[in-house]
Amino acid sequence: MADTDTFFLRVLFDGRVQGVGFRWSTLTVAKDFAITGFVKNLPDGKVELHAEGEEIVVRAFLEALRSKMALFVEGCQVVEERAPQRYEDFSIAY
Repeated sequence: MADTDTFFLRVLFDGRVQGVGFRWSTLTVAKDFAITGFVKNLPDGKVELHAEGEEIVVRAFLEALRSKMALFVEGCQVVEERAPQRYEDFSIAY
């Protein structure tokens, strides 16, 4: 995929998103999409997500994740950037 076709998305989730399997659920959902990036817990109780790939795929992944975790997410802040980070896979970061 050319860098110009790579879409990068950073999302901060808040709510009851730690201690509920959020990162593992994100990893499971990510396996159904051709994306790379990571998900990790933050010290302030939020969860940070980085995802990149084709824009339509990244947005579909985010919607699938929001749907799956709707009971736990009170809000999310989406920051979109076009500059690819060039992740090799999707993983849980620690």
